[in-house]
Amino acid sequence: MAQDFADHYGALPWAAMYSSTLIRAANTAKPIGKAYGIEVLHDAGLSELAYGEWEGQSMEAVMDSHPEAFAKWVRDPAWHAPTGGETANEVACRALNVVDRVRRDFVGGNILFISHKATIRILLCSLLGLDVALFRHRFSCPVASVSIVEFTDAGPMLISLADCAHLSDDLRALPGT
Repeated sequence: MAQDFADHYGALPWAAMYSSTLIRAANTAKPIGKAYGIEVLHDAGLSELAYGEWEGQSMEAVMDSHPEAFAKWVRDPAWHAPTGGETANEVACRALNVVDRVRRDFVGGNILFISHKATIRILLCSLLGLDVALFRHRFSCPVASVSIVEFTDAGPMLISLADCAHLSDDLRALPGT
């Protein structure tokens, strides 16, 4: 998937590339950075939503072990976190801090962010002025998809959402893509 991305977007001039510090994103970023000849800068602000005690458990197991907390989180993840995890608002704050810092450091040029499904959807909601509580209900984010946001004088403009055209037919047919 990373190689398909590198092949498809390789002609674009990249000013910088940032990745979550989590293994999946870092492993995805490595071949892309190598293909483009740019250093991958890792930033924990791009990490996936922290699910706390729910990490690695099925939805059914969480519903059984934390029914009240799960119901609150499903109703409003902006203000209710998974047990021991973080809210969508907290994710939005840390991810927006990364975007703001990067925009100050790189006034022009294309910046590539490699992150995770919930974080990407929360960040898109934040940038576009949508309620982050609705991140699961407003945007699809297949694995290895590409969303493009252009920062204009009028604010962030969504150019492309969850595009998978760069992936081969075999990869697009996999579950989750």
